[in-house]
Amino acid sequence: MFGKKRLTLFCGHYGSGKTNIAVNAAIALKKSYGNVALADLDIVNPYFRTKDSSELLKEQGIKLICSTYANSNVDIPALPQDMYAITDDKSLRCILDIGGDDRGALVLGRISDKIKEENDYEMLMVINSFRPLTRDTASTVEVLAEIETAAKMKFTGLVNNSNLGEETTAQDVLDSLSYAEEVSRATGLPVVATTVKTELLSELGGKVPNLFPLKLQEKIL
Repeated sequence: MFGKKRLTLFCGHYGSGKTNIAVNAAIALKKSYGNVALADLDIVNPYFRTKDSSELLKEQGIKLICSTYANSNVDIPALPQDMYAITDDKSLRCILDIGGDDRGALVLGRISDKIKEENDYEMLMVINSFRPLTRDTASTVEVLAEIETAAKMKFTGLVNNSNLGEETTAQDVLDSLSYAEEVSRATGLPVVATTVKTELLSELGGKVPNLFPLKLQEKIL
C-alpha cells in the first residue's frame, strides 16, 4: 500500500500517530525491497521517536536514519548525520517521518528541492480526528497548509489514522470515515489508507477501503 514511490513521507500534527505508521510501513516495505531505510527527521520532539523501535528495525534489516541525540537527555534539535543519503542513494527505498508541525517540517525544506527534482515520492498527511488540534476539517486543513509551507512541498494524499490507542473500537474507526472524506473533499487529496490496529482487522475487513493494519509501537523506557 505504501512505498509505490522511492520516497514515502509521513507528516502530521503531534499525536497523529505518524511515527507508528512509519515504523509499520518500513517493515511492510522490507518484504518487497532489499534496501530499505526509515528516516526520522523530527528534530523538534526527540523523545518519542522511531529509535524506540531501533532493535526491531535492526532485526528486520532496516537502516535507521535519526539524530544522534534521539532518546537522550540532550534537548538539542539536530539533523541526522546521514540525512542526505535519502536523496543521494537512489537504491534506497525510504520511509520518512517528518516533524509534527510547521516547525518540524522545516528540516524537510532543506532537501525538498532534490526530492521534487527526482519526482519519485508521495507525501502523506496523517490525520486523526481524536486529536485536539485536528478534530474537524477546518483545523486539519489549516495544519496541512502550514506543513506544506514549511516543507516547501505539496501533499499527495491522506492517511486516516483516527484512533484512541489501545482503547480504539471498530466503531471508532467507522465513525472517522466521514471526517476523512470531508478532509479529502476540502483538499482534493485522496484517502490512500485507513489504519487499524491488527486486533480489529477481522471486524473491519470488507467494511473499510484500503485498510492498513498496525502493530502499535511500544515506548521503550
